[in-house]
Amino acid sequence: MAATTHTVTNQAPPLVEYDVFTSDRALSEGVERHVAPELAEEVREELAGLGRTAGSFQAQEWGVQANENPPKLRTHDRYGHRIDEVEFHPAWHRLLDRAVAAGLTDAWGRPGGHVRRAAGFLVWTQAEAGHGCPVSMTHAAVPALRTDPALAAEWEPRLTSHVYEEGLTTPSLKAGALFGMGMTEKQGGSDVRANTTRAEPVAGAGEYLLTGHKWFCSAPMSDGFLVLAQAPGGLSCFLVPRVLADGTRNVFRIQRLKDKLGNRSNASSEVEFDGTWARLVGEEGRGVRTIIEMVAATRLDCVLGSAALMRQSVAQATHHAAYRSAFGSKLINKPLMRNVLADLALESEAATTLAMRLAAAYDSDTEQDRAFLRLAVPAAKYWVTKRCTPVAAEALECLGGNGYVEESGMPRLLRESPLNSIWEGSGNVQALDVLRALQREPQALNAFLTEIGQARGADHRLDGAIKDLLTELADLGGMEGRARRVVERMALVLQGSLLVRWAPPEVADAFCASRLGGDWGAAFGTLPHSLDLAAVVERARVEV
Repeated sequence: MAATTHTVTNQAPPLVEYDVFTSDRALSEGVERHVAPELAEEVREELAGLGRTAGSFQAQEWGVQANENPPKLRTHDRYGHRIDEVEFHPAWHRLLDRAVAAGLTDAWGRPGGHVRRAAGFLVWTQAEAGHGCPVSMTHAAVPALRTDPALAAEWEPRLTSHVYEEGLTTPSLKAGALFGMGMTEKQGGSDVRANTTRAEPVAGAGEYLLTGHKWFCSAPMSDGFLVLAQAPGGLSCFLVPRVLADGTRNVFRIQRLKDKLGNRSNASSEVEFDGTWARLVGEEGRGVRTIIEMVAATRLDCVLGSAALMRQSVAQATHHAAYRSAFGSKLINKPLMRNVLADLALESEAATTLAMRLAAAYDSDTEQDRAFLRLAVPAAKYWVTKRCTPVAAEALECLGGNGYVEESGMPRLLRESPLNSIWEGSGNVQALDVLRALQREPQALNAFLTEIGQARGADHRLDGAIKDLLTELADLGGMEGRARRVVERMALVLQGSLLVRWAPPEVADAFCASRLGGDWGAAFGTLPHSLDLAAVVERARVEV
């Protein structure tokens, strides 16, 4: 007779073989809202197919394998030749192949391109977040390269290709290419104007040789990089290919791979240039202005990446609570657990709704939306990425001890969660960026106020928050010391206005009561008990 102690009971089944896109109501409704009607069916089918793959056992296993087998640096071959290559587990390549095939590097100029690509990025990175780094940078390099039509004509078809081709070879022979970025140096960090890497002009028009050390160079296995260096005319932007047109390797010495808290499937490195050939992108002395287009696009991906991590955290927590029983009933029916889950769901839906509005603004060709993005992107990047870590931590706690075990996948989500707040400019950098826009670009503030004004009169707590925000913005004196406070309020008011316009009443009511009305504690699970929390949780739950 088998020992009854070995019988497994009261454990939630794995959240697997489900459609990540269709099961996410906030995301699927956002796509329906922002894509043109004639594209709706095509985009829905495209994203549902990607969602089923992202929720499959196979994709989830690729994510596990890619993180359990992090990349390895190979500086030399067996004969002593310098090769500076990074070796990845096959699962990493399978994840990248699927991402590229799904068009996650192809948004610019494609009908509804940014909305469908943003939704796909949010869906697919729930399978594994680390490989989203080269996907994001490849996508974001396009607007920077377009400052030089010749470079754009050469590289853009490869960057927007739906073909992933691993390995380093002559660029003209590749059907698809990936891009990375090298901005920061050890003496400067976010203060890129302190960079010391030198760029010396050579005989060819627009050709330079770079000498210097990059402290963070992401995805060093990529085919090309946009980097900043000091040219005779000042800080400038350059394209550095790994392989030159004649098939020889460019000087690109990978000193080491970073040993990171999370994002372990992805290689981040220190790189040394020593007479490294490069092409000028844009004008000398205008490097920040040139590369900022890439930075802005990757900042949106930080918002999307954090929204994806939050969504996956909420999906796992609500799934566990729907199956796990304690003290006589399912956890999901316990009033206190329901409060926690609803609170997490609000944070996730607000992040997703905001991210999709930003993507829709990128698809727009109006001056209004372009001005809106100038403030909304750094404000969203500041706030959404800051909220990711507490959401992941609280969701992990919903699983109790099961969530603390690696097999649950929750520790990987938690380790990944601080990343997007740090990359592409930390919190203070985003807050200062908003401050600069407020001081120098009045059209950006007008566009922002117009956006949030569309919901005025619909909720008294939102109206009060808008009034308080206007009071804060009326006096920009001494703003730097309170910039984080102001940017937080801007992001919350923007999220509240979007939810009031587009989310179900129970979601908008709970968000406005807690985040804008002040009826909220310092931890998740402190929503007013009188709200319709069961409806909020049910909306967020994945049914499998």
